Order: sequence, then C-alpha cells, then structure tokens
Amino acid sequence: AFDRTVAKDNSLAVGFFQRGFVHLQLEMYEEALSDYHMAFSHLRKNPFIDYKQLGLRHVLYAWEVLFSLAAAQCRLQQWQEARATLDKAVVWRPEGRTAILDMALERVQNHLFLEPMQVPLGEFFRPRKKEVEQLDSKDFLGKPKVISSIIPNDEYFGFEPLRPQKQGFYEPSADALR
Repeated sequence: AFDRTVAKDNSLAVGFFQRGFVHLQLEMYEEALSDYHMAFSHLRKNPFIDYKQLGLRHVLYAWEVLFSLAAAQCRLQQWQEARATLDKAVVWRPEGRTAILDMALERVQNHLFLEPMQVPLGEFFRPRKKEVEQLDSKDFLGKPKVISSIIPNDEYFGFEPLRPQKQGFYEPSADALR
C-alpha cells in the first residue's frame, strides 16, 4: 500500500517515512535507509510538515526522520554515520526534545540499536468530507443526442464538415407535403 502511495505522490515525505518504518520491521535495512533519505529530502529543508490539512493528524519533524535514519544505519552497523546523522538531528530538533537525542547519541556510542520513530498507531489519512464529495464524477457534457435533419429528402446523419448544397435537393417532395 505504501508503494502505491509513493508511486501516486512521490513527494509525500510521510509516505516514505512510514514505508521506511515497515522496511525496518521486515529487516529490509537498505530499503529503509533509502526511504528515510527520500523522506528527509522531500521535507525540502523545512523543520516539519503538518499533514493535518490533508487529513492525517500528524506533524512530521525533520529530526524524527533523521532519528529513524540513524536507527536504520545502526541496523547496518554504520555507527559513525549514525552518530553523524544524530548530530545533524540535534540541529533540527525543537526545544525540549534534547533528552531523547542525547540518550540516542549515548546508545550509538555504546553500539546499541535505536528504535525508529513512527506515526502514532491508529492514525490514518481521513480526508475532509468536503474534499471527498468533490471526487464524485461529474457529467459535464450531458447526455448524447441523435440529431437528424428536418428536411424530408435529406438522408444525412453523422458528423462531418458542411456539404455543398445542390439546387433543389432541400426542397420538400410532393409526397412529404401531403
């Protein structure tokens, strides 16, 4: 499902973030590392993206993505890269979150694995009702109609450019007048 999601919107940072978490759970560490890199790059140097406007009650922070990236690097035994990533996360962290990152730096120094961050369980995209109503198909052209000539001698039907008129062809026949 996450593969289809990021295929439809390849700029959806939270989609890559969640898929990275799933890849870590499935022990697909290289794929998780790639997804976390993609999620961070799609943040476009913003400290966070608030997805509440789209219907997901979650704010994705850059430091969370970097923390999870470090967790994937730990699984791959890339301890120096994990430390560098956590140092980068310290720059992106909001005030009051220093304890989490300080403990993470200590765990990496002791070569212990980190548990990645994730979107809270039970949180799903739930678009607003107004946006879902707009997804109904609309018929802008209306029902098709068959148009025929009112001239009795004209057996023409269909769509083509105007035909040159012949003298007397469009005059009603004597039978039609009766």
